[in-house]
Amino acid sequence: MRGSKAGIEPHDEQQPDDLPAPPEWLGDDAREEWLRVLPILLGERRTLSMADLSIFANYCVAIGQVAEANRILKEEGLTFSGPSGPKRHPAVAVRSDGMTQARQMAAELGLTPASRGRPGIKPGSGDGDEPGLFGLFGGHGL
Repeated sequence: MRGSKAGIEPHDEQQPDDLPAPPEWLGDDAREEWLRVLPILLGERRTLSMADLSIFANYCVAIGQVAEANRILKEEGLTFSGPSGPKRHPAVAVRSDGMTQARQMAAELGLTPASRGRPGIKPGSGDGDEPGLFGLFGGHGL
């Protein structure tokens, strides 16, 4: 997809009194990421809503997969000897896939420097009475 992505803006949704606990099915590394990052997104930045918790959980799972693959690779190495010679360890592909997924979801959640720096569409900028994108078209919604 081309063009600039919309920025991530704080929202006015009512926040829970306590941070939601990580889902039971998260692994240890994913749970640790949940506890580390959720207070930032939900509490400090207010860029995550309760409806976004499933994508955030998927981000945590991807981070957990990367951490687990890194531990395996540290212990077993990047390659192994197969019948036809050295082969790449399967955990290399798992790590690569996890890193790709984590990077994509991190950008969606505003966890990368580039995604935090993108300008967003400000609330109320579509009614034609205020300056904004749609105000350029005289409120016609073009």
